Amino acid sequence: MENLIKNGAFLVDVRTPAEWAEGHVNNSVNIPLDTVESNIDLFKGKDQVIVFCRSGNRSGQAKAILEQHGIANVTNGGTWQDIKQYID
Repeated sequence: MENLIKNGAFLVDVRTPAEWAEGHVNNSVNIPLDTVESNIDLFKGKDQVIVFCRSGNRSGQAKAILEQHGIANVTNGGTWQDIKQYID
């Protein structure tokens, strides 16, 4: 995980905007789970994508959605706190 992040993975928090506002990972973007499918173009062309949320459940769903749309380089990063430890 740490190497993916250090190598510039696209960090995507799939929690709600309200959850995001309460705390988030620096250098990540907020694309809520219910908007992932309509934002597929944002994921295209990225070398590596790491999705994460509060518990790892929504990020697992996001990973499945992305893979169904041909985005194969997706890692479920689990919780946003798990990812934050590598950034801050």
